[in-house]
Amino acid sequence: MEPKKAVITAAGRGVRLFPVADTVQKSMLPMNDRDGLVKPVIQIIIEEALESGIEEVCIVCAPGDEGRYRDQLSRLRDNLLEGCAGEDWAEEQARRLESILRRLVFTVQEEPLGYGHAVGCAREFVGDAPFLLLLGDHLYLSHEPGRRCAQQLLELAAREHCAVAAVNPTREHLVGSYGTVAGKGVSGLPGVYAIEKIIEKPSVSLAESELQTPGLRAGHYLCFFGMHVLPPTLFPLIEAECARAGGAAVQLTPALQELSRRERYLAAELRGERYDIGARHGLLLAQIALGMAGRDRDDMLIGIAALLADVLRAGKGAAGCGQ
Repeated sequence: MEPKKAVITAAGRGVRLFPVADTVQKSMLPMNDRDGLVKPVIQIIIEEALESGIEEVCIVCAPGDEGRYRDQLSRLRDNLLEGCAGEDWAEEQARRLESILRRLVFTVQEEPLGYGHAVGCAREFVGDAPFLLLLGDHLYLSHEPGRRCAQQLLELAAREHCAVAAVNPTREHLVGSYGTVAGKGVSGLPGVYAIEKIIEKPSVSLAESELQTPGLRAGHYLCFFGMHVLPPTLFPLIEAECARAGGAAVQLTPALQELSRRERYLAAELRGERYDIGARHGLLLAQIALGMAGRDRDDMLIGIAALLADVLRAGKGAAGCGQ
């Protein structure tokens, strides 16, 4: 299973990021990337896929957003060439944006009918081939220099010839925010599990009773990382879920659970972290993580240390005034 196509779901309106997301798609919010350049979130995610061997990317977007994405990415490219003419870094960045624009395909989710429905909208793009699935509001940071998180997942899927979900051992009080899986370790593959059960955002008590995975630290569960390699056989399962929902929102988890019953489906711990920019303080934490992983790490450390010192001094001053 060696996907050359990726699907990025980005149709959500980002209600947790209002009011800014009311005027700018959350995937177009600017972030300072590891190379020191400020880029839209969607560009950082697309580069995750392309630099891992993907050749074509489909963005599942809301009605009217395709034109906005293309216009903004094109203007970024043109502004780099016009405003920074002769600068090597600007010309390289413009080439990157041009390459991205050539490889981009869009499909529209006409109604906000859930994550599963959004993935199903990419069926025509995917065709009969396996594909990499990424989230449009998650940033991924690998702990392996020169080897992206998506590359780790794609390599495992190619070796094992099956679907693979990236997971992260997660503390129990956080399981209510993620799809959570249980499985058994695969012999000879450390950190890889054969999926047996998947529950979307379980309670802690439900996780304790039904989602224990042998070998994990106490109080930890395997939660989705926001990254999957999936076969085209998933799409009929999504369509069946949509038919059962009768126009209500459809999650992806039930189709993934059915996939695990029919086919070999692995969960793999990746050497890396995922950051949900839509979560509380998620945008801030993702930016700090990008800075700490990038070429400006030393400057970031100095700035954060100075900020903490200022906060501590201000706190002591306020305490002194109250005595």
